Parts: sequence; structure tokens; C-alpha cells
Amino acid sequence: MTHTMERRMLLRAGAVGAAGLSIAGLFPAWAQSGTPGTLSTLPTLTGEDIHLKIAHSRFTVGGRAGRAITLNGVLPAPLVRLREGQNVRLHVENTLDEETSIHWHGLILPFQMDGVPGISFPGIKARSLFTYEFPVKQSGTYWYHSHSGLQEQLGHYGPIVIDPAGADPIGYDREHVVVLSDWTFLDPHQLFNKLKQEGGYFNRQKQTLSGLIAGGPGETMSASERLKWGKMRMDPADIADISATTYTYLINGHGPQENWTGLFRPGERVRLRIINASSMSIFNIRIPGLKMSVVGTDGQNVRPVAVDEFQIGTAETYDVIVRPDEDRAYTFVAESIDRSGMGRATLAPRPGMVAAVPPLRERPTLTMKDMGMGGMDHGAHGAAAGAAAMDHGAMSMRDKSKVPDSVAVGVGVDAIAFSPVDRTGDPGVGLDNVGHKVLTYRDLVSLTPNPDPRPPARTIEIHLTGNMERFMWSFDGKKFSDGVEPIRFERNERARITLINHTMMTHPIHLHGHFFEVVNGHTGRQPLKHTINVLPGGKASFDLTADAPGDWAFHCHLLLHMHAGMFRVVTVRPHGGEGA
Repeated sequence: MTHTMERRMLLRAGAVGAAGLSIAGLFPAWAQSGTPGTLSTLPTLTGEDIHLKIAHSRFTVGGRAGRAITLNGVLPAPLVRLREGQNVRLHVENTLDEETSIHWHGLILPFQMDGVPGISFPGIKARSLFTYEFPVKQSGTYWYHSHSGLQEQLGHYGPIVIDPAGADPIGYDREHVVVLSDWTFLDPHQLFNKLKQEGGYFNRQKQTLSGLIAGGPGETMSASERLKWGKMRMDPADIADISATTYTYLINGHGPQENWTGLFRPGERVRLRIINASSMSIFNIRIPGLKMSVVGTDGQNVRPVAVDEFQIGTAETYDVIVRPDEDRAYTFVAESIDRSGMGRATLAPRPGMVAAVPPLRERPTLTMKDMGMGGMDHGAHGAAAGAAAMDHGAMSMRDKSKVPDSVAVGVGVDAIAFSPVDRTGDPGVGLDNVGHKVLTYRDLVSLTPNPDPRPPARTIEIHLTGNMERFMWSFDGKKFSDGVEPIRFERNERARITLINHTMMTHPIHLHGHFFEVVNGHTGRQPLKHTINVLPGGKASFDLTADAPGDWAFHCHLLLHMHAGMFRVVTVRPHGGEGA
């Protein structure tokens, strides 16, 4: 590849163009400059007393100056490294002129230490100190971030690694923590306001009139199908709310051109602890030329699964083992779900080495399955007949008869999935036919037996609803600000929660304070997770043992969806309704 071609490809990957936004990598003092081949180790904090200072930090990237919210002056925030069985005190100093917080994502702790203002504690007031203190009851790969306003988008996030008390069942010679995120120079409130004004504001891959008629490169829909989508006022290219026209995708705080590099010796087993700490981005992860063995998800060990690619939802973590035998560089690719851009890094035996960066693949388009018609038999007419059935004139997409009375179908619900199916066996939007093995939730098997063998005593349906054009998001058609009732459990109750996605977007749904078992057919060894990607027009179920008393947040982890109202409180109380 020539220098010119590589430069053009990286510019496309970083989405530098009409919007005039530069590649953004944030370099603290210990990782200076933006030269290719940048090599750095995340600053690490350990021990029983850890100090974190939240402040605004000025930085310059690609000739542009901006401000981030940082912890101890770096982005991502320092790696907090703990050990299972220890006690930890995290002393947090807030130097901002506004309230802040830290949520310890995926950690099992007393709910008063969970870090959600207004739910589990009052928040950390401006110019004040707060100390989190709790025992460390687990091991694995996790992260932490603000749960105040939209601070997470401004850089308020960092990784956590907890080493096991005994021998680690995962064998490896070297590890790298890989923090994925999205960065924009726009204020996050501007992002939200623009999306409220026009739901597809940042979608530069919209279907045009000529596109609807003529299609385009890689087009898989017939002309009649495209016209049906147009008639329904829906865009099959509307996969991500914010694309690379606005975002630069960072790896450990470095943009694609800065090329963060992790070293290895040929033949080593390298553990990559991959954390999606983005605000609004779902990524497809692959390392061309290297198989990945998935050994953990959301901090919990699973039986190794060999894959070429996997999709990581916002707030998920995956641990993978790679074994590069050759004395050469490999490109780590974190391609955005809409394929508008990518984060890029390098694994190499020596600093300064680079490998070819693959071009962005053709953008995916949504299907009738993504509209919740995966269980309907379209017969000889195929998806086009399904689209005809969804015509507003023939069958209202707001047909109240298709959902329970518990779902409020109004202006905030622009579609109802008529025939949603379990999509835990699907690899994710756009990954059905990529020609290699892609991970699905059904591939995941817990390394150890599930701790609670009881069958669920009841089933709860929760409907994921929204109006994409008006950027309204909710559970059961109700925003959190509508004064919705908590979802209530008795302590140690065993329940099955079924999430039904009536929207055409993938939603990563996160429950605080608990792990749940993804219902995937591996009874007794279902994978434990704290965040689950629910695919468009589909459904997914998890079994929960509500063993943590208190009030816990339950929400979509796409930051602006949560901000718009896709949020509830889960309340766990002892039997008889007594206080926790």
C-alpha cells in the first residue's frame, strides 16, 4: 500500500472531511505527540486507598483545542487495578463547578456505593470530596464512568482490572487493556439537541430519492423493497445515531492516525481486555490475520470460543487471547456498527511497526427481521410482502392490539414489532455474511456452573420503545421522567426478564448491582453478564437472581438514549416488603 493510499484510508477511517473535524487523540504528558507508532501504558492505581481528581483538562489535537473532563489529568482515566478479597477506599475529589459521580460498572457492592445520583446516593457536589468504600468480591475486566448528566461523553471514564484471589484459570503471558471510546468536539448537549430536532441529523448515509430508485454498490434490497421503506418513512441505513462524520473513534485515547501500539513477542499468549467505554458507539472487533479466543465477557470467564470477529455493545467488555507467531505487526480494528469509521491500533513485536489497515466495508442496511418481522412467513413474496404488510395504510405500526396494556403506545412509539424472534444466535447488524466466524451470544458457555439452579418463578416482559425521528426513547412507552414505577423484586427472587425491542436500533441494556444469565440454551452454564445487546426487532431473555437489596439503575447504555428516558429503577426488597 502506498503512503498516499494509506493516508486516504486513515482519513476516511477517522472521518475527516466535510464537517472539518480533525482526528482526535488525547495525549497526556506521559504519551506525548501524535506521531504514528505511539506506544504507551495506561497509568495504574493500586492499593487500599486510591485517589482520583476530577477536573477539566485542556488539550490540543490535530491543531484544534478542546476541553475534556478527566481523572488525574488523563483520558481515559487511570487503570484501577484491584485484587479479589481486598477492601478498597476510593477518594474522589470533584474540582468541577457541577455535581459529578463515579459508577463502578459491573462491580458487586452495596447499593449506596453504586454511584448513581438520585438513586443510590446524593452525588458528589461541586468542589467537594467523597469516599467510596467496599469489599472487592469478584475478578475480571470492568470499567468506571460518570453517571451525572452527559459527562461520560466528555472523557469521564476509565478501566478496572481485578486480579483473582487465587490462580487465574485463563493462561496468558502478557496483557493489554484496550479502552474503546468515541470523541467529539461538539458539546454533548448540542449532540442531544440536534438529534431532538432531527433524529437522523448525524446520519450521512441516508437513503436518497435516487438511491431509493437506483440502489447503489453492495445494495441487497430490490427497488420495490426500497420504495416500501421510503413509504414507511424509515431509513434502512439508520443504524447509529452518531457517525464518524462527528465522532473520532479512540483506542486508549488515541485516534486512528496516532496508532496506539501494544507489544508482544512472537509465540506469546496475549490477553486483550477490551472495554467499550464509548457513549454511543457499537463496534465490530477483528484483527486481520489473527484468530481470537474469547475467554471472558463482562468480567466473567467463559469456555474459550475461537472467532474472527465479534460485536461489542456499549458498556460490554470482552477478554480475548491471541497468539501471534509471526515477527510482524497486526492491525486491531474497531469498526463502528454503521461502518462510517473505525478505531485502529497495532499489535507489534517492536515500536514503530505498522500493518495494512483494511478499508471500511460496505455499509450494512437493515432488514425486515430488524423491523420485528423475523417470525413472519412472507411466503413467495419475501421481505417485500412483509414491507407491504407494514404499510401505514394497511396495518398501523402503532397497532395497540399487538402489545400488552402495560405498553403506552403514543407519540413516543413509532413502531411495533409484529413478530419479534430470539436473536441471541445472530452475530449483530451487518455481520451475517462476512465470510468468517463471528461470535454470537449462543456461543458463550460459562466456565463454571451457574450459582443458582432454580427455574424462574415468574416472567417479566419489558418492551424497548422509541420514536427514532423525534429521538424519544423509553421502556414500555414510558420515559423515566413520566414518573414510572420501579420494577420490583423480592430479595433472592428468581425471575426471567424478556426484553422485546420494537425499535430498529441495537440497545445495550445494563442492570446495576447484579449479574444475570443470558438465556441461550446452555442450561446450567448460561453466560453471566451485566449488559446485553438486544438486536433490532428482536428479543432476548435473561434469568436473574435478585440477591442485592437496594435501588438499582436499569437502562440503555447508549448515553443519549438513557438521557432521553430509556431508564428505570429496579428495587430489591426482603420478603414481606420490609426495608433493605
